[in-house]
Amino acid sequence: MKRFRKSVIMPLALFIYATVMAIYFIPRNNAMSDTEKWITVSASYIIIALLWWVLRKKEQMAAKHEEEMNNKMNNNK
Repeated sequence: MKRFRKSVIMPLALFIYATVMAIYFIPRNNAMSDTEKWITVSASYIIIALLWWVLRKKEQMAAKHEEEMNNKMNNNK
């Protein structure tokens, strides 16, 4: 079974959650203007994109570190 990366699963789950909440609550919220609603949804998506980018970079750094450690172990033999 293929293991899914955290950089894919977490942002995808948050994207789905934010989208469902926007679809459900935005038409029912009369206290906010349409501009405020769109800004809120856009900000949510930007935060999710930043989370995806940070997690992706973190995974790349961990993979690079592991590769360097493996190379050091192979060179010491």
